[in-house]
Amino acid sequence: MSYQFQGKDIETTATGYLVDPEDWSRELAEHIAGLDGITLGERHWDVIDFLREEYFENNQSTPNTRTILKAMSDKWGGRVDQKTIYDLFPLDPSKQGGRIAGVAESRRKGGY
Repeated sequence: MSYQFQGKDIETTATGYLVDPEDWSRELAEHIAGLDGITLGERHWDVIDFLREEYFENNQSTPNTRTILKAMSDKWGGRVDQKTIYDLFPLDPSKQGGRIAGVAESRRKGGY
């Protein structure tokens, strides 16, 4: 499987995760999100940036939904509920968000 992006084939796994994390860019993230029917806004980028930071700076850890909720509650200055995060990434914040963020697929079952 691959994404067709800016005249190139971007290689992915069978589930749409980038094979080479170096292929990721903000523009590619917008393209992938668009394929899922998502227009990325500021809060989407907060989650994506958090997922990338955790993955690349924390021993390739892919945060689960509970961890994302806590981090976004801290960042956005108030309690964030699960519905708010799922409104951003309806298929699963850690999995769909991670795929758009260009990090490896989480092997955990469930997001919470």
